[in-house]
Amino acid sequence: MLVHTVMASPLGKLKLVANDHGLVAVALPGQDAKDESIAVRSHAVLDQAARELSEYFAGKRHRFTIKLELRGTPFQKRVWRALARIPFGGSRSYGELASAIGNPGAARAVGRANATNPIAILLPCHRVVGADGALTGYAGGVAAKRWLLDHEESVGALCSHASAPCPTRVRTTAASACVTRRDRRLASPPVTRLAPAPERPAKPARS
Repeated sequence: MLVHTVMASPLGKLKLVANDHGLVAVALPGQDAKDESIAVRSHAVLDQAARELSEYFAGKRHRFTIKLELRGTPFQKRVWRALARIPFGGSRSYGELASAIGNPGAARAVGRANATNPIAILLPCHRVVGADGALTGYAGGVAAKRWLLDHEESVGALCSHASAPCPTRVRTTAASACVTRRDRRLASPPVTRLAPAPERPAKPARS
């Protein structure tokens, strides 16, 4: 049996759908989340998902531990699992993601699988960008995609300036996989911002 709850977030209201085996969907504002789920006040999977998402938005969580119940074709599941391996604060192009699953010529198919990703944020399709760094389509809108990327970049910057490293921080090591905030702005049209992501700490003055 599917159950759901709705939680507030900086992006707007998120609909979380689950069964007893794991989280089935996270629908962003504006997404068509039609299902046969029943609204509940409390459920173990939904409660854990809401808690981990709240910690993510607060900058206190960079990896999710909740079990996911993936529903899709074998190819879609391969793409979605590859999404989960893109590190917090990093990004990949569609072509890089296609290569990561062993289908270097399947960038378009990867894009279609991204478009059908049912578990937003936890399966971070917002970290997939165009080859030129452009913020291409996103189910929650380009403004939401930019907010999420800026949020992760800002949280990562706070961690890098802290006296002790963030325990769950994951760094990307492939230079080609990183797209800076400046690159994204140059490659993307201006959009209306959502609630601001945390500010970066000021760089220490040189002596």
